[in-house]
Amino acid sequence: MTPAPSSTTASERSAYETVIERLSKASVDKHWEPYRDIPWDDPGFLIDRTDPRWELPDVDKLGGHPWYRRQPPETRALIGLWRVATAMKIGLQFENLLKRGLLNFAYRLPNGSPEFRYVYHETIEEGHHGMMFQEFVNRTKLPIRGMPGPLSAIAQVTPWIPLISTELFFVFVLGGEDPIDHVQRRVLKDDRPHHPLEEIIMRIHIAEEARHISFARHYLRDRVPRMPRHRRFLLSLISPVILGVMARIMLAPPGPMIKRFGIPLNVVTEVYVRNPAARQEIRDSVSRTRELCMEVGLVNALSRRLWKLMGIWA
Repeated sequence: MTPAPSSTTASERSAYETVIERLSKASVDKHWEPYRDIPWDDPGFLIDRTDPRWELPDVDKLGGHPWYRRQPPETRALIGLWRVATAMKIGLQFENLLKRGLLNFAYRLPNGSPEFRYVYHETIEEGHHGMMFQEFVNRTKLPIRGMPGPLSAIAQVTPWIPLISTELFFVFVLGGEDPIDHVQRRVLKDDRPHHPLEEIIMRIHIAEEARHISFARHYLRDRVPRMPRHRRFLLSLISPVILGVMARIMLAPPGPMIKRFGIPLNVVTEVYVRNPAARQEIRDSVSRTRELCMEVGLVNALSRRLWKLMGIWA
């Protein structure tokens, strides 16, 4: 593979800044606010735990397992609602860490930096996402925890990563945003009927996260090729570990749900661990970030082994 270039030309920098300005303008022209644009109290948007539209979609491999299909309809619906609410709780926890990291990043930007304005647009949008996710969780009235306690404690160091390496921070950003974006897009492509509250939240999230993902990708394209060779090598080794862990956090079944509904361990193992389709889903969820890493020179003979070890190499 051709090594990444060591510098960025003036024309490439100009093109990068144009993209950032375009993303900032898009955040002004098209954005949503959760308590203005979502009709929470509309009768058609109320949450009924027994609504069959909450049943697990084909994207979640448990939905097709005989154990799940044997459950009463109301149990299948409740398991699906629990799964959706947990994904939203983990999403808002991730975005809480993301917002703090973005503000640490913006704090050190010089006057005139094109990134400053966009980072604040993104922080505001992530704040809106957190509110709509938490409002959804509240309205389920389920005891949703989100990230496991030990993992949540470890994750508290994430907001400080920009003080060490902004490139590493934006790899982390893509590690959280790409998998959930991948799943939400697949869910919306499913022909089954969706609950309108879940659907509008996913559509808002996908539309705004597309800008956030674009910013992170363009930032890495601009910065990684200009990193010193030794730092780029270290980032190449850390990136697959972060991406592999983050994909599993976003896509793994929540432990409290498994315990609450008595899902047998052998079923969980069969569906999420030994299932080739589930392993492929993990790989697919980071495919765009994997391609980006190859593009900017973050994949080499040693790091490729780590990608395979983490189960995210195609």
